[in-house]
Amino acid sequence: MSKKEIKKYAKPFGKKEKVLNYTSNTYQLTRPNKVDAVMALIRECQPKALDEWEEFYFEKAYTKKKDKIKITKETLDELGERLYAKITEVVIPEWTAAFQDLTLQDCKDYIYEVTIIRTYDGFLLEKSVINDGLSKIFPDVEFEESDSELDHAGDIDYIGRIGEKAFGIQIKPITANANFGNYKITERMSASFQDFENKYGGKVFVVFSTRTGDKKVIRNKEVIDEIRSEIERLKTASL
Repeated sequence: MSKKEIKKYAKPFGKKEKVLNYTSNTYQLTRPNKVDAVMALIRECQPKALDEWEEFYFEKAYTKKKDKIKITKETLDELGERLYAKITEVVIPEWTAAFQDLTLQDCKDYIYEVTIIRTYDGFLLEKSVINDGLSKIFPDVEFEESDSELDHAGDIDYIGRIGEKAFGIQIKPITANANFGNYKITERMSASFQDFENKYGGKVFVVFSTRTGDKKVIRNKEVIDEIRSEIERLKTASL
């Protein structure tokens, strides 16, 4: 029996998609503080048709800010105008300058850097985050590197074992001046995280780390409390 084909409603933007996606993510124009938590809303709605979801969204959606604002079609139009301004006034000039300055040697150096240097930096970062950070905060947890043979290995760097259950850790390097709020997990990663949770019982946490002097520090410190709560939940579930 053939699988039922899922109809897609999304408009294709072709080659424009990359610049639209890059700019929207960089300037956080589709984050919950701008358009609400859309996946949570659509799951609440459980629409049977697109127009049903659209009506529900504009009825329920508010910006996720301290002083929340009702979202309307005009709100989305205004975000579209901001997106266009960022692309035309910032992104295009920056990329044009980069294209003009780009050399063959830049490309050779970049491939070498990503393959050798940044891989080594990332390896040291992972070790430091676990050995100098999480292992000391949670001494009762057995941390181990994710098995490279497992399906989730590319998305999960370490496993924290709690009895027969476990939670996952993904470690992302971030510069001191960067905003990790820009980071979004992909649909593939989300599926990988869910597969891990189904198998091991625990959630996957993304840990952002940066170098401060000779030390690696966790930037999103709230994740520590989230991990602590998950550890307690897994301990209770194991009883």
